[in-house]
Amino acid sequence: MKITKDIKTNIFREYDIRGIYPSEIDENVSYTIGKAYGTYIKKMGEKICLVGHDNRLSSPLLNEALTKGILSTGVNVIDLGLVTTPMLYYARIIKKINPGIMITASHNPKDDNGFKFSFNEVGNAKGEEIYKFRDFVLNGEFDEGLGTLYRYDIKNEYYHLFKDNLNFGNRRLKVVLDCGNGTTSLFAKELYSLFPIDLVMLYDESDGNFPNHHPDPIVEENITDLKKKVIECNADVGIGFDGDGDRAGFVYETGKMMTSDEYAVAVLRELLKNSDNKKALYDIKCSKIVKDEILKLGGTPYENRTGASYMMDAVMKNDILFGIEYSGHIYFNDSFPPITSGLFAGLKLLEIMSKNDKPLSSMLDGVNKYYSVPEAKFAFSDDTKFKVIDKVKEYCQSKNYKISNIDGIKVYFEDGWALVRCSNTGPNVTTRFEALTKERLNELEAYEERIEFFKKKNEVYQI
Repeated sequence: MKITKDIKTNIFREYDIRGIYPSEIDENVSYTIGKAYGTYIKKMGEKICLVGHDNRLSSPLLNEALTKGILSTGVNVIDLGLVTTPMLYYARIIKKINPGIMITASHNPKDDNGFKFSFNEVGNAKGEEIYKFRDFVLNGEFDEGLGTLYRYDIKNEYYHLFKDNLNFGNRRLKVVLDCGNGTTSLFAKELYSLFPIDLVMLYDESDGNFPNHHPDPIVEENITDLKKKVIECNADVGIGFDGDGDRAGFVYETGKMMTSDEYAVAVLRELLKNSDNKKALYDIKCSKIVKDEILKLGGTPYENRTGASYMMDAVMKNDILFGIEYSGHIYFNDSFPPITSGLFAGLKLLEIMSKNDKPLSSMLDGVNKYYSVPEAKFAFSDDTKFKVIDKVKEYCQSKNYKISNIDGIKVYFEDGWALVRCSNTGPNVTTRFEALTKERLNELEAYEERIEFFKKKNEVYQI
């Protein structure tokens, strides 16, 4: 392993560092990032950091290279080994160590990998913090030293966090868990077996090839088998996890997908009833049912830009009780720290269900009705995608639409909304639409015209 100057700048994204292994991120890149990170945090007065990795095939190699790079600057490393991302977050809290790096590409394809990292107590680096670190990496001026490597097993303390924060009722539930062969495969069954639940496990063999489906439970095509298994087993609910365990997706007892918006409503009806803190946060992609329900329950709604780093920061800074992202990141902030754990999000729903006899599908009775489409993605280069947003903004301003630009462009109408934004985890433009009626949804969406619009714009920008 050696320091390399051959680092593509596009791997430094809004929330993390992420790219394809080995063409964009390899052992030399990981070693160099380790050298930079160690030097960087030394200048901040830090002497030790945490490192962990998920179960992707390239993660152990990148972990070894990253650790060697950090140690070579004189910074000590506590290696947590193979863990979920929330386990690293919790280790930061319990060990009172702010700097930490998690090697993962979350829900991205199997050949991707990357680094989620923090410098201080606020949480993961984001935006300008990452771009400032990028420039530091590329500058190539690193310290030399000899750090010490330690190893630490956070599992038992992490499990106790769950046991201390959950109190199940008398109803025993039958639950299907789909680990998608991701990192939760190593922990989900053992952890959930600590509670009065009848478990049916699906794809709980750890395999970084993700042979059964893509590790993203928010995309419906990835939970086809989970939906079938829920029906086949007559289960009360199905729960799926992403590759590094910080997100969760859900399936009703009917076999229908439960969106993150709907999960928020079901949980908020319990949380806001039992807390003096009535503040709740949702990201800009969420259905209006979330805001409506917060207001119905006497709460204060906050709309935020998408991204775990931004959401976690907002939850902590504003002392918000609960936060939800459409992508399946879920934040609790009472006695459980706001560290977006898919495993905890699943168990919290089960705890609520265990205290009543209602089927999950009836827990949304009385919710306001809107018509929406799932988030759609369109492939663009990282340079091109921002130009698309600029064009959309120009158009909306020419029409004098009411817009928000906290994350892409969201247009608010009296009978719906439309969102066009850049993905910050890949080279894509994403869209989502919602309206009071199907007819109005079709007008907002203009599906075929939208695809042609993006295709044409992409061709123009690629010239």
